[in-house]
Amino acid sequence: MPVRPAVLEAELEAHLRGICFKTGPPRRIGVEIEWLVHDARSPRCPVEPDRLKSAATALRALPLTSLLTFEPGGQLELSSLPATSLTDCIEAVTADLAQVRPALLAMGLGLAGHGHNPWHPPRRVLTDPRYDAMEAYFDRWGSAGRSMMCATASVQVCVDAGHEEPGPFGYGRRWLLAHLLGAVLAAAFANSPISEGCPTGYRTTRQLIWSQLDPDRTLAPPPGPDPRTAWARYVLDAPVMCIRSEDGHWDAPEGLTFREWIRTGVPRPPTQEDLDYHVTTLFPPVRPRGHLELRMIDAQSGDAGWIVPLAVTAALFDDPEATERAYRIVKSLAETAGSRPAPRNPLWRHAARAALTDPELHTAAVACFAAAQEALPRLGASPEVRAAVAEFTERYVARGRCPADDHLDALYAAEGDLIVGKDSQ
Repeated sequence: MPVRPAVLEAELEAHLRGICFKTGPPRRIGVEIEWLVHDARSPRCPVEPDRLKSAATALRALPLTSLLTFEPGGQLELSSLPATSLTDCIEAVTADLAQVRPALLAMGLGLAGHGHNPWHPPRRVLTDPRYDAMEAYFDRWGSAGRSMMCATASVQVCVDAGHEEPGPFGYGRRWLLAHLLGAVLAAAFANSPISEGCPTGYRTTRQLIWSQLDPDRTLAPPPGPDPRTAWARYVLDAPVMCIRSEDGHWDAPEGLTFREWIRTGVPRPPTQEDLDYHVTTLFPPVRPRGHLELRMIDAQSGDAGWIVPLAVTAALFDDPEATERAYRIVKSLAETAGSRPAPRNPLWRHAARAALTDPELHTAAVACFAAAQEALPRLGASPEVRAAVAEFTERYVARGRCPADDHLDALYAAEGDLIVGKDSQ
């Protein structure tokens, strides 16, 4: 690990303010998609670490344009390059998946889109120092950290921060839009109602888990007129998850914030590289990385299920008319959200438990999906993408349902068949 000089608190704060929102006309879109990897013949059988390791080696040899990584529980992630259009983004990731899926199937493995593993308890298969330290850190708050690391999967949509100046595409307005619209997206695409074969009482168990983690690194920054200042303060006041060392033993004194680390210089003075790494250990529902990273959408089922949340989010953020409509729609949700930050405020809790059976979220989702559908032709979306969004809207949103309801219906039907079978004996 290269040695870099320690820097002053003011320098690090200025660095954060300079990189969190890279402003300009919204032009690019990206997506990060995670899947649970399972045995192709029996999804309920855990995949052994050696099989996952062999699969990782084989997949990394493929000529992909997306970055391929594995999460601590063996979840596979594809992270697209920034694309200049929705169509380019979809085509690039679809082409990569066309290589990944057959390669996995040849090894007897498949991909499943669930926000939370419905079959198995969390089990970590990666033993990198980062994940050793992360597990030890989150264990201080209970078992939710291990579930987050090893049993969850998502569709993360990345949009540009927006213009510097106020207006529909001003970065401050898009920042607010992301936090209110995020609850609508979490509800509409909720897809994780089951854990270890049993209903959890939530339609997105993944969101429940995120709400149980260390609040200092998973809640949204407090609202304010200057998002840059709020984010810089949030980062510096968040606890340090780990202090990296070359011997592979990464640890941190309990309760040490990054700001305190700067001021004390103990056990060693931090560097800008340490700060940049620290940012990667913060997991609010919307994370500014120059662009806005929306992290609240559950992984979706099917080969192309991820395309619908990507297309809807892109339309609501990148089409001026749809952005203006979405902002007006979700502003009405601010009173329900209240002053508590996401995802622990009432609006996000309703999204996690009730999803679109909540009348307020249902009304907002219907209006937002209508705006998105009108915008997609203006963004050059293909007929196939527009049809997929329309089908999802009709099947779920219009009926106050979400993908989680399909899983619950199937589970209850199976349980009913089992009871009937017993009664007939």
